[in-house]
Amino acid sequence: MRLDVQGLTHVGMKRNHNEDNFLVLPDERLFVVADGMGGHSSGEIASKIAVDELAEFFKMTGKDQDATWPYKMDKTRNYDENRLATGIKLANVRIYERASSEQKFRGMGTTIVSVHFNQAYAYVAHVGDSRVYFQRGAVLKQITEDHSLLNDYLKAKKLTPEEIEAFPHKNVIVRALGMKDTVQVDVTRVEPQDGDVFLLCSDGLSGMVPDPAISDVLGKQKDLTAACAQLIDLANANGGNDNVTCVLARWHLH
Repeated sequence: MRLDVQGLTHVGMKRNHNEDNFLVLPDERLFVVADGMGGHSSGEIASKIAVDELAEFFKMTGKDQDATWPYKMDKTRNYDENRLATGIKLANVRIYERASSEQKFRGMGTTIVSVHFNQAYAYVAHVGDSRVYFQRGAVLKQITEDHSLLNDYLKAKKLTPEEIEAFPHKNVIVRALGMKDTVQVDVTRVEPQDGDVFLLCSDGLSGMVPDPAISDVLGKQKDLTAACAQLIDLANANGGNDNVTCVLARWHLH
């Protein structure tokens, strides 16, 4: 298998600094987007710790399969799933420790979405409301489920489109890194087909650009750099209320 990858981030139209971070680590076939939160630029520190810690853990375990892990293996998950979840749990503790140790970082946190590919599967792990999609042919599918108050409401009771539009706490997330010393990480396994394109993005993209428009870009634009730029331009043209980050990975069988 072979991967083509591109990533791009933009501050958006309303913010004065970028609290998103992303990671492209081709050697480990690991790709990450993190969307930080917290005042006084502590959000960008939280998201940076998240991507750095996960990268560090993957580099260490990639070199040394017998390296000691900070957490026990979850018997319900395979090695790759455990590796992703453990790296994210480690990042959570680092952010929580930093937030607890300095007053100015109190309350900082971050979302995280990550995709790790092996020869047969794409492993998707996430916390928060950043998303992973994949496009197969002309069809876009969301793999992750938002850990948000809005999504909890949607699951509990069906809301009309008008009620969704008027929902007052759209940006409230119910799970993030750095909030507590432990975190629950969702892990999903996808079996990719030749030509599938995986999109990792912050809600600055998914919140501003409807899925059909995302699908349209991914279906028509084969150049991943241009596709990233087009998606970010669309988010900004639609208001650009938040930082916008997009990582695209195309999976080839040969």
